[in-house]
Amino acid sequence: MKLTAVDQLRPQVGQVAACALVGQSRATAHRRAKPVAEGPKPRRTRESPASKLTDAEAARVLDVLTSPRFAEASVAQTWATLLDEGTYLCSQSTMHRLLRAAGAGGDRRRQATHPPRARPELTATGPGQVWSWDITKLKGPDRGVYYDLYVLIDIYSRYVVGWTIAAREDAAIASAMIEQATATHGAPNAVHADRGTSMTSKPVAALLADLGITKSHSRPKVSNDNPYSEAHFKTLKYAPDFPPRFGSLADAKAHCETFFGYYNHEHRHSGIGLHTPASVHHGTAEKIREQRAATLDAAYAAHPDRFARPPTPPTLPKVAWINQPAVPATDEDTPAAHST
Repeated sequence: MKLTAVDQLRPQVGQVAACALVGQSRATAHRRAKPVAEGPKPRRTRESPASKLTDAEAARVLDVLTSPRFAEASVAQTWATLLDEGTYLCSQSTMHRLLRAAGAGGDRRRQATHPPRARPELTATGPGQVWSWDITKLKGPDRGVYYDLYVLIDIYSRYVVGWTIAAREDAAIASAMIEQATATHGAPNAVHADRGTSMTSKPVAALLADLGITKSHSRPKVSNDNPYSEAHFKTLKYAPDFPPRFGSLADAKAHCETFFGYYNHEHRHSGIGLHTPASVHHGTAEKIREQRAATLDAAYAAHPDRFARPPTPPTLPKVAWINQPAVPATDEDTPAAHST
């Protein structure tokens, strides 16, 4: 009704006054007077500029850019060299556009290629088989002062088999830590680490070779290849009593002695069925799990209504991996051959 009244008053007083008298929005009246066409607007065709290169000229430019002389030169170098020789073919932007259209854009120089690093795959079915180690920085009393904490951990039991702290990172310190750990706990089958300077150093490599231990390294920039050491450092630094800074090297050493004693013998680790690393490492975890099962059975017998099902203690993992190896296909996995 209002729009009809606006249409009737518009020839006499104009649209603005008509909308004001009727109380109608001017935008609504305008949309009705000039409705928007349905569907997308027709795309206007752009005429080719008169200065556009001909097909022959474009082919010549592309031949020059891909010639042996300029195949490895940048567009800017090619354009400037030709200009110094008194030749102007086209602008640099046109050269780039022609190369993109020909699928030859981007860096045109030979690029160094590196063979892919092998994915480390280690398996431990019990303690003493695979160790992992790393170094982390602890903040000292002043800005720029750090202490290096070396930690060697058994990936199956999560038991810290060796650690040391020093004012610097040194391959000799790392080698001495590994040697002492093997003298105490025996030599493992493999020792894994990332690609830090100490981890790939000759003293460490020579020690592992002398002990008959296989050395393993993470791929460059792949932190997931060393998950046990990374997770252990997070547990250390996220502990409630971990200080923002240590007053001295002796202060840091005292804190680590307390922490590693707690971690090995008191900390119930979620990754090993909520047992302590020492219990798994020294083989008492199964007995403790039986005691837990007996306690839960007694609780269920006393109050079965409080449980949805008979409770069981967490299971102890049977294997630990650094990058779980791919399981090879067996005869059962492959379809049987049909004889004709």
